Amino acid sequence: MSDVRLKTPPEMALMRQSGKLLAEVFAYLDQHIKAGLSTMQVNDLTERYIVDQLAARPASKGQYGFKYVLNSSVNHVVCHGVPSETQILKAGDIVNIDITLEKGGFIADSSKMYLIGEVTPEARLLVDRTYEAMWEGIRVVKPGATLGDVGYAIQRHAERNGYSVVREFCGHGIGREMHEAPEVLHVGSRGKGLVLREGMTFTIEPMINQGKARVKTKKDGWTVVTCDKQLSAQWEHTIAVTADGYEVLTLRAEERTP
Repeated sequence: MSDVRLKTPPEMALMRQSGKLLAEVFAYLDQHIKAGLSTMQVNDLTERYIVDQLAARPASKGQYGFKYVLNSSVNHVVCHGVPSETQILKAGDIVNIDITLEKGGFIADSSKMYLIGEVTPEARLLVDRTYEAMWEGIRVVKPGATLGDVGYAIQRHAERNGYSVVREFCGHGIGREMHEAPEVLHVGSRGKGLVLREGMTFTIEPMINQGKARVKTKKDGWTVVTCDKQLSAQWEHTIAVTADGYEVLTLRAEERTP
């Protein structure tokens, strides 16, 4: 617990501002992402909006040597997909867009699945169940709960629906740094792990596979894919632990707590 940075009320206000701006980025992309765009075009649209319209910083750019402002993970890409001028979105694709934004010294992190044109019922169901799994985890957040409770809720929902949970990647604390303590696993046991306290801020971002949980990283050193080439989906929000529950700092206008 000594490594976890509890946020003061003024710091929480700044994180709330960053989260609100990031939600606006996704509202902007909702109007633009479509078949025929390259993932690099999505990246460039996002960068211009964050910098020019929001006067904020795309926090992923330059982090760990990454050159872009977002990850674009299409179909069987689990996470960390690299934008490309040659990867053109087409009808039937599902794509996760993962963005970080810094304003006032604090970072927000969120991702959203986009369904391009008509997708298969199986793809839509995976996307929907992954979204539900994220919320299953979010809803147990409160002072006195544990990170094991969060992971258990996510894992139970995914596996009950016939899916598998990626274990190699997890959520994380967030604030002045993109990655802070603690690690937030998406599997777990009730009552185990770090006890949540008011002022903690972290991401919940389950990666759920249609097939087996096994993944591998491609030669570019970034792109993570399913080993069996089946689809993967992910959603992500930045969460704050409040006095009596949680606050979703990156909640988008179209969302209501399921």
